[in-house]
Amino acid sequence: MERVGLIQMTSGPEVNANLTYIQQQVKSLAEAGARLIVTPENGIVFGSKADYHRCAEPLGDGEIQSQLAGLAAMYKIWLVIGSMPILTTKGVTTTSLVFDPQGRRIAHYDKLHMFDVDVGDGHKRYRESETFTPGDKIISVETPMAHLGLTICYDVRFPSLYSELAKRGANVILVPAAFTAVTGKAHWETLLRARAIESQSWILAVNQCGVHPGGRETWGHSMVVSPWGEVVASLDGEPQNLVVDINLNQVDEVRAAMPVLSHTRFNNQLKV
Repeated sequence: MERVGLIQMTSGPEVNANLTYIQQQVKSLAEAGARLIVTPENGIVFGSKADYHRCAEPLGDGEIQSQLAGLAAMYKIWLVIGSMPILTTKGVTTTSLVFDPQGRRIAHYDKLHMFDVDVGDGHKRYRESETFTPGDKIISVETPMAHLGLTICYDVRFPSLYSELAKRGANVILVPAAFTAVTGKAHWETLLRARAIESQSWILAVNQCGVHPGGRETWGHSMVVSPWGEVVASLDGEPQNLVVDINLNQVDEVRAAMPVLSHTRFNNQLKV
């Protein structure tokens, strides 16, 4: 069994306030025995385009990343920052960062799919592509405790990404998110359970929650879903953390009993 921790929060545009909350929750979760701790999308800053671009740091260089690395090292945990703005030569990406227990950044993932949609809420128009540059690589990372597949929020609507991560060996797929209250109520749990069933992996889904400065509303209900598609633990719509023990042997058992990865006929076997 591996113990994991999820930090559900209501982030805003002030980085220091968000970092303080994350630090408090990491301390609590580490003391509870969590070896892997995950924050939601936009956990470091949640605001306007100007807020994201103001706080963006080059990868591996900046005070925010230094503090996060120190936090992982202090508590000797694997720390995954669901996303923060990273400055690149092509623009600003929204990027997951993976730190090991020594505080070394061993992987990063730039969100592939931009949330450019219209939603029936107070915010109405979402156009991430006006703020962020999309990534172009699928990323998974092997750790001593699990093979992590990295995704962010809107990625969950693209099942081929999850199938590819499973093919690459991922047995735990992370879904840090800032899912809106409207779409979350309709689709959040259904999508997460579907992705777990299809990829036959553990899904760790960590969402933002509540009403944020600027009026955006997010759904919360962070949850852990088994490779069989069962919700084994979940939260409600308030800021809080979640500690869960997951059995990685269950991935092997499910995949052996129902070997869909080897049964698929969409690996260049069918002509279009």
